[in-house]
Amino acid sequence: MSDVRTQQARRRGAGPSEAAASPAGVRLDFVLLLVAVSGIALSAPLIASVTAAPALAIAFWRNAMAVGALTPLVLLRHRAELRAVGRRAGLLAVASGALLAVHFGVWLPSLSMTSVASSTALVTTTPIWTAVLMRLGGRRRPALVWAGTGLAFLGVVLLTGVDLSGSPRALAGDALALTGGMAAAGYVLLGAEVRRTVGTVPYTYICYTTTTVLLLAACLVSGASLAGYDGGTWGKLVLLTVTAQLLGHSLINRVVKGLGPSVTSTAILLETPGAALIAALWLGQTPPVAAYPALAVIVGGLALVILADRREAGTAGTAGTKEPATASRSA
Repeated sequence: MSDVRTQQARRRGAGPSEAAASPAGVRLDFVLLLVAVSGIALSAPLIASVTAAPALAIAFWRNAMAVGALTPLVLLRHRAELRAVGRRAGLLAVASGALLAVHFGVWLPSLSMTSVASSTALVTTTPIWTAVLMRLGGRRRPALVWAGTGLAFLGVVLLTGVDLSGSPRALAGDALALTGGMAAAGYVLLGAEVRRTVGTVPYTYICYTTTTVLLLAACLVSGASLAGYDGGTWGKLVLLTVTAQLLGHSLINRVVKGLGPSVTSTAILLETPGAALIAALWLGQTPPVAAYPALAVIVGGLALVILADRREAGTAGTAGTKEPATASRSA
């Protein structure tokens, strides 16, 4: 029965999460998503504490170190999978890596050009752009998805505030952060598509390798220093790679197949309050009064997106078993 539902869901253009999945698998994906968001939430506090390395260099090294860590695993256990990646999937994985490079390459520099609050609020517009791109791609999203996305983003606005500056430098930083949010949406959507047929490790390896090469080129063109840091800086770069990259983005690549791009991109909004709480515990920065109610609002919005996603998955299954003709026409 699950195979029938999967086939019907895919024929009607449903996303990965709308194909049937076992309850245990879904629960595991949500646990891994929580771990991923926790890892990503460490990113901002760690980057803020790394003052000796330029932003582009930080972006390069977190990806380069991740590629270095994944290479032995790929060579020992996933060579056959990597060779079996089809041309279309391979090109999409490269495109995903290019968008991830854009995300890192524009967002990190924006932090020094505009306020952290504005940069955070604009870069976390990812789920909004994800929903827009899915709609442009022909997939109608339920009203509950739009409502949940809007509610979750409202939570981010409550936490960060809206303090767009009128200075040219700040406006340029705002534009870079917004571009980073758009690029992240494309990265999540392409990742969901590639993960239909490609395993997590081969896809992640191709993606990160592409990102590393492009960021290296950006560093060389811009003249960003790639070495000469002290031991503490290198230690923080390693920690950033392990937490935000290997446990963060890599697990995002893992769960997007089962949970789908809408749920995954909306959950990333939890990074903002998570980073605020981590900064309070680690850097002694007292979280704003709005942090806790903002977290509740974000979680509420995410719950609506998950509810809509589960309902749509159930509808796809029902259509597949009771009304196959209708499901086929909706493709």
